[in-house]
Amino acid sequence: LIEAKTIGCFDLLDEESKLPTPRFEHFTIEVHNHNKGHPRLNLPRKSKLRALREIRDDEGFLVQHFAGSVVYSTAQFIEKNNDALHASLLILVQESRNDFIKNLFPKTLEHEQSAGKLNFISVGSKFRSQLADLMNKLGSTGISFIRCIKPNLKMVPNLFEGGQILSQLQCSGMVSVLNLMQQGFPSRTQFADLYKMYKSYLPKELARLDPRLFCKALFQALNLRETDFKFGLTKVFFRPGKFAEFDEIMKSDPKTLARRISEVTKWLLWKRWKKVQWCVLSVIKLKNKILYRRQCLINIQRHVRMHLAYKSYAPRIRGLVKVEALHEQVAPMEELVGKMKVNKEQISKQVQQLRQRINQLINDITNTSMNSTDIDNAYNDLVSSIDRAFRRLKQALAEEEIKEEERLKAIQMEREREKKKKLDEEKRLEQEKEESRKRSAIAQRQKEEEQFKAKLAVEETKRQRERQAKESEEEARLAEMNERERRDYDLARRLAVETGGEADLPRLQRKRPFPPPANQKYNLSKHRYDQLRDLISRSDDFELVEACKEEFHRRFKAYHEWKLKNQKGKKSSAHDDKMYEAEERAPKDISNNSRFNH
Repeated sequence: LIEAKTIGCFDLLDEESKLPTPRFEHFTIEVHNHNKGHPRLNLPRKSKLRALREIRDDEGFLVQHFAGSVVYSTAQFIEKNNDALHASLLILVQESRNDFIKNLFPKTLEHEQSAGKLNFISVGSKFRSQLADLMNKLGSTGISFIRCIKPNLKMVPNLFEGGQILSQLQCSGMVSVLNLMQQGFPSRTQFADLYKMYKSYLPKELARLDPRLFCKALFQALNLRETDFKFGLTKVFFRPGKFAEFDEIMKSDPKTLARRISEVTKWLLWKRWKKVQWCVLSVIKLKNKILYRRQCLINIQRHVRMHLAYKSYAPRIRGLVKVEALHEQVAPMEELVGKMKVNKEQISKQVQQLRQRINQLINDITNTSMNSTDIDNAYNDLVSSIDRAFRRLKQALAEEEIKEEERLKAIQMEREREKKKKLDEEKRLEQEKEESRKRSAIAQRQKEEEQFKAKLAVEETKRQRERQAKESEEEARLAEMNERERRDYDLARRLAVETGGEADLPRLQRKRPFPPPANQKYNLSKHRYDQLRDLISRSDDFELVEACKEEFHRRFKAYHEWKLKNQKGKKSSAHDDKMYEAEERAPKDISNNSRFNH
């Protein structure tokens, strides 16, 4: 994002500075366009600070650093990027008598080559070259870390704020570096480099060693623990801080170094003695390996001889195994013979003859040298004989079982005929009883229906007279109530006109309850629901059943009309509620019928 060729921020800034009319807005747009989708680059409006979110997209950009996100305003990037110095001023500074000022502007080959030419020198390119020099110096030295920490925000001495210092260390990556150093070997160097560095401190007999052995001897002389370093193929690796400790020991006083060199001589002698021991152990191991291979050859010979012997006797052994297995096929035949009742002795003799033939073939294979062809022919002949005898035995047993099944079936059929005859007689008697019971029940039901019809006719006449009286009374009551409501609404309208208010519209006039049909043959308005249900389920009179269904339908419509009227009454005003306190809670005909029935 920063140092990449042609698309990095430094290169884009240098290109913008070389234009005839450089503008920071164009530079900012180029940075966004060339690095679109970069995970570390974003727009200023994505900042967490409200003041920074007001920066426009062409006036800055947001970079997500390791320590956090930073918004850069590019308004003065082009002016601050120009680090060019006039040639006469540069010569004047380099001829200064003050060494410090003279070292600030050293003579370089690039400067001499570009002298007298129009060459642009930017701060970014200088920073990049200085950073490369610093990395080269760090790579050529040991591991060391220098971190500049601001101890406090008041800029006073001897005042340390722990939270601020810890935050700076975390943002600078020091915690991650220390964890990495704790888990690995950060310091490393070549065997040859160590050899050249400390060759002058050792005597000639030790200096003639090869670099790897020289390093081993050197570490043994300095009593370094094996956990502090590891040997690779061409390098030696040190734990954190151990390389500096090793260097300090090597540059100690000559007496201590001489004493440690004498210990190196002892270690070399011990190392050579160990090599001799390992050589002896290797010779012993080689001798044991030769003896082991000799024993393996003997085992191979034994197995080959066994294979040859098995190859010559294998056909007879396989034949014996197959023939002895035939005894298992004869055993089921003996079990079948025990189940038979006809010709049992004759078939038993045939089975015994088969067993004798099997035993005779086993003796022939054991005592004579039969080849595999003769054994197979004799075995196949014996197997075919056993199969034929087994099929005949199964066929005879099946015929005997069929005859026995036919006899048992005839006995069973005779028993079933007798049982069926008895069941038919019992069923006939039961049907006669059921028919007589049904006839008596039908006669009783017809008698009850005739009585019920007569009772309904009487009740219908009586209810007709009562209904006419109630209807006239209800009409008079409704007329009176409508007249009272009309007067109330006229009074309310007049008062509203006098007071300048508004009067509610008059409510709909009351209607009579849903009356039962007057032209029906049966009037069932006084019957309970359970009586109507019983009539529908038991009666054979079609007209009566239809009248019951119509009565159900009438009551259902009356209930829904009453329910709708009560729902509208709940939404009316307080004045209307007082006027209709005397309204019924259920249809009149249903309430009257319920009182009459109970």
